[in-house]
Amino acid sequence: MAYSSRIQAFRDLHSSGCFVLPNPWDRGSAILLASLGFKALATSSAALGFVRGVTDSPTSIGLQPTLDNIAEIAGATDLPVNADFQAGFGASIDEVAENVRRCVETGVAGLSIEDASGDSASPLFDAAEAVKRVRAARSAIDATGSGVMLTARCESFLVGHPNALETSLERVPMFVEAGADCVYVPGLETADQVRRVIEAAAPLPVNVLASDPSWMTVQSLAELGVRRISVGSALARAAWGALRRSAQDIADTGSFESLSSGESFSALNSLFADHTT
Repeated sequence: MAYSSRIQAFRDLHSSGCFVLPNPWDRGSAILLASLGFKALATSSAALGFVRGVTDSPTSIGLQPTLDNIAEIAGATDLPVNADFQAGFGASIDEVAENVRRCVETGVAGLSIEDASGDSASPLFDAAEAVKRVRAARSAIDATGSGVMLTARCESFLVGHPNALETSLERVPMFVEAGADCVYVPGLETADQVRRVIEAAAPLPVNVLASDPSWMTVQSLAELGVRRISVGSALARAAWGALRRSAQDIADTGSFESLSSGESFSALNSLFADHTT
């Protein structure tokens, strides 16, 4: 599919209904997810961090490894890909704009800019700085003429802000005004919180992180008006959990029985046959 068509397809997904945006961490996981019928994919900074053996923080993985991972996933299938681009990897607004331009060059259909600073003392940029970063990203995308979608993220819940909901409700309208195409507040816990963020972001589409399976389903979130659902690092963590359990069983019992639950060699070989050059 042509790049412009992927971007338009991604935009169309946000116009009505609700879709799931699963998060692969490399080329192989992207191909597998695409084979299951998902309509778009997204990268995950946490999933990338874990596969590289580092923590999930804005300073754990640099710009180039992030761009390389985004390009690998964007090039793995014909599906539109949204890039988790953290806060833009720049100390200055000009650096953010230049880095966003480089992110667009990887072939993404969308990218997100967040307000997490990576500073333990002040984990969120102040509102003015956060808005400047969104504006810089908007201008950089517009300058490419690509039509790539911009998602603005408020990380107040994930960083443990004492007034997480209030902070997100203050910032979301600012991000809308700054030129975002979509708004994302990962970590929302209740249906009421989701409703209030949707109201604050209107008329823009809202992305929700599927963080509480006790009540969150595609249907329940769609009924609230959510347009897009991400799983963040959850799929990667599920894979890590399976690895740990199976390896621990071998270490503890000497049995290899747990290996029988894995995907078959022939199934994976067949899946990747059409992608091998």
